[in-house]
Amino acid sequence: MSDQQGSPGTGLDVASMSIGILGGTGDQGRGLARRFALAGNPVIIGSRSAERAATAAQDLGGELGIRGMANPDAAESADVAIVAVPWEGHDALLASLAAPLAGKIVIDCVNPLTFDQSGCYPLAVAEGSAAQQAATVLPASVVVGAFHHVSAVLLLDPTVDTVDLDVLVLGDDRQATDLVQALAARIPGARGVYAGRLRNCGQVEALTANLVSINRRYKAHAGLRVTDV
Repeated sequence: MSDQQGSPGTGLDVASMSIGILGGTGDQGRGLARRFALAGNPVIIGSRSAERAATAAQDLGGELGIRGMANPDAAESADVAIVAVPWEGHDALLASLAAPLAGKIVIDCVNPLTFDQSGCYPLAVAEGSAAQQAATVLPASVVVGAFHHVSAVLLLDPTVDTVDLDVLVLGDDRQATDLVQALAARIPGARGVYAGRLRNCGQVEALTANLVSINRRYKAHAGLRVTDV
């Protein structure tokens, strides 16, 4: 992998690249699918059930051209994949998709969180973060952490034209993080900001627990903005 201080550029056309969203039938996956389809990207929703994926794609609006497939087919067909599965199934799903994801950029937006009577809190991950776990089980892919703090409610709301926040992008390959930053900017109002190497993804994932607390207290859908950049 190239160093983060290397030259940008991937040779891929961000505006036309197809995006496969693995585990895309949940709120976060459907929200990202909707926004990227509205931006003009071909989008594929993946699920354990091809029928469920097709239903989710149709429910988002047939005019958007979103397709639904089983996860392996979505991984194979897409130029870049976004992992949006529940944390409980993260490791097993990605391990099963190592072959179709080989050679591709894989964007992990999974937050290992749980709840108790005191609220939301982050879980410890042996590898350090969900993104680092993804990199471990997908050695032939380039894993980037991003889209952890984007509200699914806002992504799915048809009355919200712009999603005003910064998307923190983490990874060890400069070309890949540049591409994901450009991809984040496909969502009106959003901006991709490089936030460090993959080893720093743990605290970014955990910060989602703080945002959940903010949202509960203030009845909001809070995101992040980075100043002076």
